[in-house]
Amino acid sequence: MSERIPHAGVRVPPPLLFVAGVTAGWLLDRYWHAIPLSVARRSIVEWIGLVLVVAGFALMYWGTFTFRRHRTAIIPRLPASRRVTSGPYRFTRNPMYTGFTIAYLGAAGLLDSAWPLFLLPIVLASLIRFVIRREEAYLADAFGAEYAAYCARVRRWI
Repeated sequence: MSERIPHAGVRVPPPLLFVAGVTAGWLLDRYWHAIPLSVARRSIVEWIGLVLVVAGFALMYWGTFTFRRHRTAIIPRLPASRRVTSGPYRFTRNPMYTGFTIAYLGAAGLLDSAWPLFLLPIVLASLIRFVIRREEAYLADAFGAEYAAYCARVRRWI
């Protein structure tokens, strides 16, 4: 019989992936200005960006608050004490990462730059490979059939 994994084994803090993508996009835009997102009115793109940043952070906060209310680990390097299926976890298995993605899109709007959008697939592929797959393997091991049923019922994203 094999030993249970004590935690997801995530080595890179997930927010760092999003911050790195936006920062790289911002730096690329400073040196190789891509097509701006605003064609006619920059202020509209900035307002949309601001709304997306606020909505993304609200979803992240809701996910974090729900984890704290259930007294389970938020940081993927720590063991989960229980499976959470309430709050935003009724609609998405990853509300914090979905929130980060929405906020990331908003940051591209605030920067009025397409570079962060070009880099987003790399950020998301890294997130899935180095974070989400590890978390899902850990949760499947820790919670077995309950987690499998949850995955069948709730999408990874929205």
